Amino acid sequence: MSFSNPSLGSGSRTTGRTFEFGRTHVVRPKGRHQATIVWLHGLGDNGSSWSQLLETLPLPNIKWICPTAPTRPVQIFGGFPCPAWFDVGDLSEDGPDDLEGLDASAAHVANLLSTEPADVKLGVGGFSMGAATSLYSATCCAQGKYGNGNRYPVNLSAVVGLSGWLPCSRSLRNKIEGSHEAARRAASLPILLCHGRGDDVVLYKHGEKSAQVLSSTGFRNLTFRTYNGLGHYTVPEETDEVCNWLTATLRLEGSRS
Repeated sequence: MSFSNPSLGSGSRTTGRTFEFGRTHVVRPKGRHQATIVWLHGLGDNGSSWSQLLETLPLPNIKWICPTAPTRPVQIFGGFPCPAWFDVGDLSEDGPDDLEGLDASAAHVANLLSTEPADVKLGVGGFSMGAATSLYSATCCAQGKYGNGNRYPVNLSAVVGLSGWLPCSRSLRNKIEGSHEAARRAASLPILLCHGRGDDVVLYKHGEKSAQVLSSTGFRNLTFRTYNGLGHYTVPEETDEVCNWLTATLRLEGSRS
């Protein structure tokens, strides 16, 4: 069952800005708790809408945590404020990277996961800008640190990105290949990327390029699924793919296909 817990909303302070995150919605596992996944909404959305969808999935062993991004001015909307995990001028890897905003959101995800039981597997996933933040978290996990150099504190077992893109892709190769430990973690981290060929918001070519960059950088445990005709939304075929992948990747019990 979904519920809102205002106490889970928190601020995240980086060097220059303080970000106030919105309400967090939680979907409790209906069976034995084996995994916790933080799921991140897209630009302008909130955690509630995705929690309602996630609650319907046949994954009784997963606890879903659906936070809401801070409301901030966003360049792509001419500076108009809306819920966003980071500032963005272009919904692709081509625009400038808001490293401070990305670090703050990745830290918020890690903080939400850090209090989970030790025997529970941890993951992060999201849609559109939420997928971009999830992939950024994956690169932080592999490097063992955020972009600002602070230690990344959790070990991710699964990363899912729907209709998204990879931030900071231009500098990723040097960061991963420059560390044997980072390369080892990158190679073992399971990632599922899904993208519709008809996406007119985050173009398919950006999703495809993100998958290519991750794979060539050493994220070898990566699955890239494409859907003909799918726009910037999700469909049952895609959510079924996510359910099957998570069940196999996290070795979940009691899930039906």
